[in-house]
Amino acid sequence: MGKKDKKKKEEKKGKGIEKTAEKTEKKAKLKAKKELAAKGEDDIESMVKAIEEEERKRQEVKEVVVGPPSHRSNFSMTAHSDNPEIVFFGGEFYNGQKTTMFNDLLVFNLKRSEWTQIKSPAGPPPRSSHQACIVSQAGGQLWVFGGEFTSPSESQFYHYKDLWVFHFASKRWEKVTATGGPSARSGHRMVVFKKYLIVFGGFHDNLRDCKYFNDLYSFDLEERKWAKLVTVGSEPSPRSACQMFSAEDGRVVVYGGYCKEKVKKVEKGVTHIDMFLLSPDKHDDTGIKWRWQTVKQVGERPTMRTGLCNAVGRDGKVFMFGGVMDKQKEEDDDEESDEDSDDEDGNFFNEMYSVNVEGERATWHLVTLTGRKEIGEKGEKGEKKRRRKEKGDGEAMEDDNVDQLEDLALEDTGPTTVTVESGAFTVSSTVGEAEKGAKGDTLAELKEKDCFVPSARFGSQMVFKGGSLYLFGGIIESGEKDITLKDFYSLDTNKIDSWNVIIESDQVMEWLGETDDDDDDDDEEGDDEDEDDESGMDTD
Repeated sequence: MGKKDKKKKEEKKGKGIEKTAEKTEKKAKLKAKKELAAKGEDDIESMVKAIEEEERKRQEVKEVVVGPPSHRSNFSMTAHSDNPEIVFFGGEFYNGQKTTMFNDLLVFNLKRSEWTQIKSPAGPPPRSSHQACIVSQAGGQLWVFGGEFTSPSESQFYHYKDLWVFHFASKRWEKVTATGGPSARSGHRMVVFKKYLIVFGGFHDNLRDCKYFNDLYSFDLEERKWAKLVTVGSEPSPRSACQMFSAEDGRVVVYGGYCKEKVKKVEKGVTHIDMFLLSPDKHDDTGIKWRWQTVKQVGERPTMRTGLCNAVGRDGKVFMFGGVMDKQKEEDDDEESDEDSDDEDGNFFNEMYSVNVEGERATWHLVTLTGRKEIGEKGEKGEKKRRRKEKGDGEAMEDDNVDQLEDLALEDTGPTTVTVESGAFTVSSTVGEAEKGAKGDTLAELKEKDCFVPSARFGSQMVFKGGSLYLFGGIIESGEKDITLKDFYSLDTNKIDSWNVIIESDQVMEWLGETDDDDDDDDEEGDDEDEDDESGMDTD
């Protein structure tokens, strides 16, 4: 009897804990609802449902010639497998006060240089940080999975786990109902492998906690079935924002990524630089068993960074552009809050690398643009020499020595001190990475070669189509501002000479958030108040 009574008490206690948790959650939801009402927002699930209802009301398909995409980030950009087209979907834009979400489907025709928006009934609600892939079957299909919806005030986040397909033949969306798929997430990666979509990683953030994933799923495009894959071998740790692409032999490659880990009870961002290969088990007929392998990386590897974009070119060559890395602070700052760590300044990059994966080895190269014209006597140096001949011998000798120094600086691969001597004339200079432009070239050399490189950024999108790379948008930081770009470029990979401008960078957008000037003004006002306040009382 005593054991039964004890068991009953434990069950009663467990139910009591559950009821308390339910009450606490109910109170939290009620409080959140009141706070949202004060901001003029519904709860986020109601917002998403209302948008879906509006999408269903649209009856007919419309194709409209439009201008280029507006400022946005975390959109998808996919090259059509059969047509000379690049397909854009979704994204978000933040102006410092309000977030705007997109679900427009835009197509850029490479031959006509024309933008078209396809308005189709019952499409997916707005989202960002989703994944999209195009396949040739059934006249061409765009598959979209997951992503997130952010409320205008950025106080609510909703992660999707839905799967959609856009049929290019009928110009209509279809919501695919299939059980057993990945949980709701964003920041994941998705690639096509034979007749499957392969989904890896991502994260889910509900403002209370943030969970990162390293699970693996496949979706059979013919059977329309999800399967959770079983893996063996050394697997990647949980992460989002990694680079995922197909190698020339068909295997899937995962590189880098980002996650947050708790260090001394404080969340810290962790940037990964490891690489893995994923391939199906040769002895498995079910398609469920796969194998992870680590990859040895050699060559000119990029420094630690996240937020790159990639595009698979010809002959197994994969290009990666841009990225950002938070500036490292002293270890004394370990106790800083996660919010402070998110506000750290970052180092932005506009370098481009290529990588070839063969076997279990990846070889990296820093891509150097050749320029539209050669550096030589006909360029700036030729003009300098002509002017020198018109000067006296003494001045000419001095100019020659300066040019020798400049030449050494151009050839330099790292910080070093260069000394050039000629008689009584000596010049010493420390040449470092600060003088370098993109792709390892100095800014002067880029100019002389008639060579253009897009500005540093992270979160861009890049695709390969018809022998060229196409790069769109991204984000840069300017003080307290997050500047969202909408510029567009192409690069002929047969020439690798210079990026061509399709849409110029304006770097102009309305920013309604705080700026460094505002902070300076606040500091000055605070100093004035402290000086004026002689009572010793708090003025807050």
